[in-house]
Amino acid sequence: MLNSIPQRVCALLFGALLTGCSSTPELPAFTASGYLADRGTVRIWRKNSDHQVVHLRTVFTPFNGDAMETTDYNWQQQKLISVERRVAGAQPDDVTLRFDHLGNLNFMQRQLAGRREAVSADSVELYRFDAQRMLDQSNALLEGRVLLRQGHWLGGNQVRECDDKLVNAAFDRDTLYTLGRQQQSQAAPLMVSWLEAPEGVQLLRATPDDECSWQPKESDF
Repeated sequence: MLNSIPQRVCALLFGALLTGCSSTPELPAFTASGYLADRGTVRIWRKNSDHQVVHLRTVFTPFNGDAMETTDYNWQQQKLISVERRVAGAQPDDVTLRFDHLGNLNFMQRQLAGRREAVSADSVELYRFDAQRMLDQSNALLEGRVLLRQGHWLGGNQVRECDDKLVNAAFDRDTLYTLGRQQQSQAAPLMVSWLEAPEGVQLLRATPDDECSWQPKESDF
């Protein structure tokens, strides 16, 4: 469903890991990261709570303009307890899975437009596999301090983040040229998502849509 991390982000992550994290401050409980996949962008919000509770929300936005896919994963004491996937658009497709403390499936449902379906055993195992893969990728990205930031581009290196904070993003000349060309056809400031790591900055996504309106907050988790 979601692709693996491509070479461009691997280089950013590998460089960050080489620097070591021993001298960097501990990350907060609520974080955001992401990567460029083969077919779209993947953004990951995560909250680590007490008692080994982890909530991961992934947002996959295809390059081809298909509907955005949002998936929530929850773990307790390192065991997957739920998966909730939502596909918006003209053909909604929502899947809910819940597991007991032994890992046994105790609820499943697939909601399509106007009808419900069961989820096949093979699909359940695929969701389990994908959940672990996304957790592993989140761990690797956060270990390398590859962090996601989002906001409205104001020109040059200035961005007003979704919390209304004005920041200077270290966009290179090629990125600024790309943003400038895309902004020419838009009246409102572009929404930009980018990754920051000790080894550099990478633009993840630019869109005329105001994605600050749905950006997850810590209180949502």
